Amino acid sequence: MNIVLVGMQWGDEGKGKIIDVLSEKADYVVRYQGGNNAGHTVVVGEKEYIFHLIPSGILHPGKICCIGNGVVIDPEVLKKELQELEKNGIDFKNRFKISTLAHLIMPYHKNLDQLRETKRKNKIGTTGRGIGPCYADKINRCGIRMVDLLNPRIFSEKLKDNLKEKNEIFKKVYAHPGFNFQKIYRQYLEYGKLFKNYICNTALLLNGTDSKESDILLEGAQGTFLDIDFGTYPFVTSSSATSGGACIGTGIPPVRIDKVIGVCKAYTTRVGEGPFPTEFGEDFGKFMRDKGNEFGATTGRPRRCGWFDAVIARESVMLNGISELAITKMDILDGLEKVKICVAYKYKGKLIKNFPHDFEMLNKAKPVYKEMAGWPNQGDKVITFNQLHPNARAYLAELQKLLKAKITMVSIGSSRKSTIFI
Repeated sequence: MNIVLVGMQWGDEGKGKIIDVLSEKADYVVRYQGGNNAGHTVVVGEKEYIFHLIPSGILHPGKICCIGNGVVIDPEVLKKELQELEKNGIDFKNRFKISTLAHLIMPYHKNLDQLRETKRKNKIGTTGRGIGPCYADKINRCGIRMVDLLNPRIFSEKLKDNLKEKNEIFKKVYAHPGFNFQKIYRQYLEYGKLFKNYICNTALLLNGTDSKESDILLEGAQGTFLDIDFGTYPFVTSSSATSGGACIGTGIPPVRIDKVIGVCKAYTTRVGEGPFPTEFGEDFGKFMRDKGNEFGATTGRPRRCGWFDAVIARESVMLNGISELAITKMDILDGLEKVKICVAYKYKGKLIKNFPHDFEMLNKAKPVYKEMAGWPNQGDKVITFNQLHPNARAYLAELQKLLKAKITMVSIGSSRKSTIFI
């Protein structure tokens, strides 16, 4: 069975843990979009692993893990992740693959990302890691791909062409000295030598005879409302974070996708700028952020927190074709006297039940809440759904009813064992 796992909110839904759990039954685990602006945290025993590019399924022996063509790769970050795996004694040599067609983040992408943000009046809240400019070069047809590192002549021509244009922009627009060809050329050819044995036609691998008899797990980064098309534009990422991006970013055709599982927190968070109708007030927001350790795995930035937003979650179910739900961080709601679910918005006296595309409407919309009774701290004694407090079960039943999708997993802690299967 081929499964797409997708975030339903603004990213940071705890996909890394769910991917790790599902990887146990998969043969291939494939990352299909985004870059090192996203992070997945996985806890195994007492050890915490943070992945930015490599699928977290790499922690399971025997699983083949791929970085698909839809991902943009910072080679220095990838090098460090591989070194970290080696340091922890994880053997990946024959089961890690990188698409020949994945685009490379270059040093000028990162600088351009940061300089552009300083010039903006309305800041996006970019991580400054060069993701957007790299995707822009991909669309502008001047990007440099993994396969180019294996052909020094082609790489040289492409890099010279890019620097000729980019250095003019840096000097004239940003008063920046620009970049040296030889330094980047030598550095990236070394990366090419380092990654040579992993670079291959991953689309061919994933559509081959062997893979047709295998189970493939496709993992996205970020979340539905950071999608370049369907997200809260312009406060979005630069790639297709919805399930549709899984086919574009891997070369697996849509007819081979069997199921889409959506991951969302039992509440809502987002990082950076942009509208957030259910956001908590400052004091309660800080309380929940500290309680849930809501700080970015990649940047360390504090996440904004709010009540569960069923308006955006319903939209996610529709856009992604989600049939099953994994609810994470359910334990963070433990101990609250009341919990709320946003079931609609109000704007200028009108009730809005569907996600609005108008930016001003979304920015000024007021949430309409359904309030439910909370439940006490449940500790470590819960291992089955029926052992959850009745009020917690009622909360999950309400989410299931509102979203019209079946909850099959509930996470009540960061470790693998703290997962309830329904």
